[in-house]
Amino acid sequence: MKIIIYGAVLARLTQSVLAAEPSRPRGVGPDHAKFYKATDLFTCISNPSTTLSPSQINDDYCDCPDGSDEPGTSACSYLSDLSPSYASDLSSDNTSRSGALPGFYCKNKGHQPSYVPFLSVNDGVCDYDLCCDGSDEWAHVGGVKCEDRCKDIGKEWRKNDEQRKRSLGAAGRKRKDLVAEAGKLRKEVEDRIQSLEAEIEGSVLKTKSLEAALADAEKQERGKVVRSPGKGGKLGSLIQTAKDRIEELRESLIELREQRDTGKSRLAELEGILSTFQSEYNPNFNDEGVKRAVRSWEEYAARDRPAIGSDAQDRDLEEIAKPDSETGMIKWSDWEEGEESDVDVLYKIEEYLPVAVRGWVDQRLRDLRILLVENGIIAASVASGDESKALTDARDALKAAQDSESNLRNELSGHKDDLAKDYGANDVFRALKGQCISKDSGEYNYELCWLEKTTQKSKKGGSQTGMGNFVRIDSVTVDDDLPHNGKGLGSGVRVALRYENGQHCWNGPNRSTLVVLACAEQDEIWKITEEEKCVYRMEVGTPAVCDINGKGTEAETKDEL
Repeated sequence: MKIIIYGAVLARLTQSVLAAEPSRPRGVGPDHAKFYKATDLFTCISNPSTTLSPSQINDDYCDCPDGSDEPGTSACSYLSDLSPSYASDLSSDNTSRSGALPGFYCKNKGHQPSYVPFLSVNDGVCDYDLCCDGSDEWAHVGGVKCEDRCKDIGKEWRKNDEQRKRSLGAAGRKRKDLVAEAGKLRKEVEDRIQSLEAEIEGSVLKTKSLEAALADAEKQERGKVVRSPGKGGKLGSLIQTAKDRIEELRESLIELREQRDTGKSRLAELEGILSTFQSEYNPNFNDEGVKRAVRSWEEYAARDRPAIGSDAQDRDLEEIAKPDSETGMIKWSDWEEGEESDVDVLYKIEEYLPVAVRGWVDQRLRDLRILLVENGIIAASVASGDESKALTDARDALKAAQDSESNLRNELSGHKDDLAKDYGANDVFRALKGQCISKDSGEYNYELCWLEKTTQKSKKGGSQTGMGNFVRIDSVTVDDDLPHNGKGLGSGVRVALRYENGQHCWNGPNRSTLVVLACAEQDEIWKITEEEKCVYRMEVGTPAVCDINGKGTEAETKDEL
């Protein structure tokens, strides 16, 4: 893979180039020059038992098992596993990968030195992206001559590199601001949790106090001596029941009479319509249905029908339907007066007592009733089934306090869950949550909402299609070319956001999106691909995954630069 070389490694290679001996064989880098110093004998690098004459170096024939005798030709290119492409593949403590050469060395004066795969040496193609001085095509195969373009390429590279450094420096500062904002938001949640815990403690005490107040109100309610809603004792209750029943029957009679009159009126109207139909229809019109209808009406009209109601019956019904207070048939007041209930007598006794004594007697009666109720001697229910305003208020106050406490506990639980969530390194994505970015891509417009959802909407109209809901923060390994503008993933481990369980795909799975992130100055969607049916991948740049120096975070590798 073609990639930009590290500044530090490149500087070291450049210094080595300047200090290199002029007799170094073609294609040998400064890190391997020591193996080619001998003038009388050459020893294969990873196979010391094999020695060759210096004349066999770069003779276009692979003599060493590791290919080290052909640093400047493609004769040993079949040893592909011994031919990495880049100078950056070298490590400080081991100059040769498994003892073999890393590739054909291009000095690239005016730019950055690099290694070209042996397979590309003298293949008739100018590989300017790796070997800008054209030295890999030294044999001019097929008449191909690659001019040295390192000056222009190096100048453009340094210009782009400076821009990238400035951009990544700004990205690092932005990430620092995001981390500060995330810390502020987290502190607000922590402060709210402390506030809620204090409120809940107070709410618990208030609830206990109101529970005690309700229990006391219920106790007082059970101790009340209540007057009967009717007058008198058992006879009074019976009279009241009879009076209510008669009133119900009277109202039902009035309703039935109204229904009868309505039905009578409608019947007369229908008979008039059929009579007119019989007299006006054309008997010569040969319609069997009409003829049968006429015959049925004539038979119906010929039958004797009893009269529906009469004036005498209506007068009787009107009299029956009159209230008892108008007819005078039953004087309910005569029956409702005269008998007093036991409770009425008790209230009359209290009227003869002094005020101070009356209150004492009333309290003792309440205490006695409570004692009898608690021991199951008498029933606790009151005569009317209604409770006092004091008891209703106590119950309402307790319910309101319980609801308030429940809401506080739910809010507290939500904030604690939020603190336990993974918002990435330094909680940085907390500052981005809920913010959205979009990209116009062909016939669709794509939108990414941080830690919430991804959507797709057609430009032709219609509703949005859910491409997934946020599930978790993850990491993935990528191996891509990094474009010159830096808007790409590069190679290494990258932070990723997984969005799953989106809208169901016809004849397929629920939509899902893998959002792979790389360091950038601005939040920006770079690329959207559909890797499988309804399985999407977004490549996104954001300062959230940079460190404060503008480099990738610890989840990213050196290739970000």
